[in-house]
Amino acid sequence: MADAQSSRKSLKLSIDLRLIEEARALGIDIGRAAETGLAKVIAAEKTRRWQEENKDAIESWNDYVRRNGLPLAKHRPF
Repeated sequence: MADAQSSRKSLKLSIDLRLIEEARALGIDIGRAAETGLAKVIAAEKTRRWQEENKDAIESWNDYVRRNGLPLAKHRPF
């Protein structure tokens, strides 16, 4: 995000007035907070989609581990 400043876009958003007032009272940068929140939602959605797309492989691997244990488990120092 080194180039984030030059690639910004101004948007018009509707946000609950109480949230805006409380954020201002606390000295919170509303734009930065919105950006941070949006980044978290995007990351969570990407994770959810990856898990959905790879659901069969994950279930298959989990089934293998349930039946056979972890590969190389005997080499674990704990």
